Amino acid sequence: MLYTINADNPQQRLIGRIADILKKGGLIAYPTDTYYGIGCDIMNKRAIEKIYLLKQRNKNQPFSFICANLKNISQYAKVSNYAYKTMKRLLPGPYTFILPGSKLVPKIMLTKRKTAGIRVPANNICLAIVEALGNPVISTSATMPDGDVFHDASLIDDHFGSRLDTVIDGGPVAGKPSSVVSLEDDVPEIIREGLGDVSLF
Repeated sequence: MLYTINADNPQQRLIGRIADILKKGGLIAYPTDTYYGIGCDIMNKRAIEKIYLLKQRNKNQPFSFICANLKNISQYAKVSNYAYKTMKRLLPGPYTFILPGSKLVPKIMLTKRKTAGIRVPANNICLAIVEALGNPVISTSATMPDGDVFHDASLIDDHFGSRLDTVIDGGPVAGKPSSVVSLEDDVPEIIREGLGDVSLF
């Protein structure tokens, strides 16, 4: 099912419908400020396992997830003063921050070092979904098996078909990855340079 949602002013009625799909363990494709993402409710283990199968991904490589804002991040990660100030300057934006996960994060979502990748994209649609759901949403790029990225919601819908419960058309996206920065132990480490400016690290 393809929903067209206004990127500037997401229709709450449709956002509510999508949150209900996620609550029931559904998988969705949605726009972010980088790629279209595929996601589910972080608290639904069966849905997470479906995404691992869909992406043919090793369980030792946890997915990152989207929080609604900084306050929301501090529930799911241990956030030092340094990390808070850094993220406050840059979020919402095209960054994935690696932080020590809190007890609320399901084990399947943590690395061996008990860290998690967390995003707050500058995209009103995905932030509205996370707020309506009340839990973070998994974030992994909607890609073909060869790693090519979909830039268009209708192509995602055609490719994945019934394997996704809903595809959200939120218009064009940047089509480039986020910058990944670890803030563990207050020592910033650039793991991947993407759309976000990393010169300040």
